[in-house]
Amino acid sequence: MPQIPRADAGLICPLHKVDTSKVCHKCPLWVQVRGKHPQSNEELDMWKCALAWLPILLIENSQQQRQTGAAVESFRNEMVKLNDQVALPMHEPPREIRDERNNRSAR
Repeated sequence: MPQIPRADAGLICPLHKVDTSKVCHKCPLWVQVRGKHPQSNEELDMWKCALAWLPILLIENSQQQRQTGAAVESFRNEMVKLNDQVALPMHEPPREIRDERNNRSAR
């Protein structure tokens, strides 16, 4: 199991009311996040309190939801276009089919 780093001294934990360097490495909310920052696109590999990560993760979640919404809308538009192409022949009146053997109409 990797060594969990301690927090920088000087900040007070809002939950434990003591210096973060004394309690964060024992707290289950002390988490590591790896990835790209949603606003600056810089690589992240940091340990912070989960409460401190919330604003960044909420921004990333909002961006992902917008992308998903755009993809669903694009897919919907393609399906509507295809449905219109398929349904168009169904709205035309049926053509009369001639039975060549008897030279009469067959419907």
